[in-house]
Amino acid sequence: MTQTRQLFGTDGIRGVAGEFPLTVESTFITGRALGHDLIRSNPRARVLIGQDTRESSRWIADRVAAGLSSRGVEVASAGVITTPGVAYLARSRGFDAGIVISASHNPWTDNGIKVFSGDGYKLADARELAIEKEIFALLQNSEALPAVADKQTAPTLPGDAALRRAYIEWLGSNVSADLSRLRVLVDCANGAATAEAPELLRGRVQVSFLHAAPDGKNINENCGALHPENVAKAVAENKGQFDLGITFDGDADRALFSDANGKVVNGDGVLLLAARDMRSRGVLAKDTVVATTMSNMGLEIALRRSGIRMLRANVGDKYVLEEMQKMGATLGGEQSGHVIFRDGEATTGDGLLTALRVMEIMVRSGRSLAALVSDLQVFPQVIQNVRVREKVPFAQVPQIQQAIEAAERELDGNGRVVVRYSGTEVLARVMVEAQEEGQMRRIAGTIADSIRAALGAKN
Repeated sequence: MTQTRQLFGTDGIRGVAGEFPLTVESTFITGRALGHDLIRSNPRARVLIGQDTRESSRWIADRVAAGLSSRGVEVASAGVITTPGVAYLARSRGFDAGIVISASHNPWTDNGIKVFSGDGYKLADARELAIEKEIFALLQNSEALPAVADKQTAPTLPGDAALRRAYIEWLGSNVSADLSRLRVLVDCANGAATAEAPELLRGRVQVSFLHAAPDGKNINENCGALHPENVAKAVAENKGQFDLGITFDGDADRALFSDANGKVVNGDGVLLLAARDMRSRGVLAKDTVVATTMSNMGLEIALRRSGIRMLRANVGDKYVLEEMQKMGATLGGEQSGHVIFRDGEATTGDGLLTALRVMEIMVRSGRSLAALVSDLQVFPQVIQNVRVREKVPFAQVPQIQQAIEAAERELDGNGRVVVRYSGTEVLARVMVEAQEEGQMRRIAGTIADSIRAALGAKN
C-alpha cells in the first residue's frame, strides 16, 4: 500500500508561519533531515536557498540553513528570488539542491519550504516521503539535537546579488525578438518578482509596474495572479496605452495576462498560443501538450483543430512535468498560469520566462494577444471550494460519490466534473464545466453541499 505524505503537498511543505510544521524547531529539523539526505550522496554537499518577501521568510530560511549546516552542508543564499530562479541556479551552478522559502499565492501569514534537486527538478514523492520520516524521527528525539537558537539570534545569510543577476541574464538570453515596441503593465504581487522583473524588463520593453513595493505583509494582498482582474482593469481604464498586462504570483513561478482590451488570458490561453507557435517552428514534440484535469474543454477542442493532442495530468506542476517527461513533451502547464517550456533549459514553471515567451510570440506573429486566442471558446466553468475537517477519499463517502455520479450522468459528455482535494490547503475543490451556466452552478452547488454535509469543517 502506498504511504501518504503528511508534510509535503503538491508544492512542498506549507502552513502558517510559526505553527507546525513551520516552527523554529521544526524548520531547523527539516533542514537537518534534508542535509542528511544530501550528504548520503555527497559528503561535501552544497545547497542554495532563496526566499520570497514575507516577513517570516528570512527567519525560516535561517533556521533551515542552520539545520543544513549542522549536518556539514555548505549553504549559499540568493536572497529574495523567484522559485524558478532557484531551480535554474541549483542546476547551472552545481548545487546539490535548491530550497525556496515561499507559500506562493497564499496570504503573508503562511509560508512554505520547496525543494529542488541538483538537476533543477522538484523532488520525487518517494524521496519526500523518506525525508518526512526522518523529520518525524528527529522530532521524537529532539533532545539529542544540537541546541536550536531562536529566530532572533539565528545567523542571517547575505543574499548573493551575482546569483540573481546570472538568472536574469539567462532569462534575457532566451529572447531573440525585439520587444522594445511593446507597452506592458506588470503586477509583481509585492512578491519575489520585485527582485528580478524590473531589471529584466526595463530597457527591453516599455514597462510600468504595479504592486512592486513589498513590506513583508502585502504579498498577494488584493493583487497578483489570484487577482488578474486588477491588472486587466488597469489596462482597460488606460485603453490604448498598453499592449498587454502581466501578473505574477508571490514566488513568480506562474503568470497570467490581460489583452489590450482588459480581458484576462489564463494558462489555457497561453498553452494554446504557445503550442501553435512551437508547432509552427517544429519544436512541439509529438504535437502534444500536457495540461491538467482543470484545463477547460475549450482548450482541448481548439488544440485539436490545430492538429495538436492534449493530455491531462493530475493538478500540480510537478505532475505535469512528470507526464511531460514520460511522453517526451516540450510544452505543458496549468490553467492557473504554471507553464513549462521544455524546448530549452527550464525545469519548472517560470512566470518571467512565460511572460517573455508570450511577448515574443506577439512580436514574431505580428498579432495582438486577443487575436492569438480569439478562437478559444471557453465552456462555462465554476470552482467551489469547501473547507473540510479531513481529506477522506471521495470514493469512500457514498453520498459524495453518488452526487458526482449523478452529475456525470446528467452532463452525458457535454461537460466535465472534477472533484479533488487541494494539495496545499485543507479544501475540497469542485470544478464543473457545462454548456449552460445555470446547470453548471446547480451541479457544482449540489456536489459542494454533499461534501459540506459529510466532511465540512466546523467553522
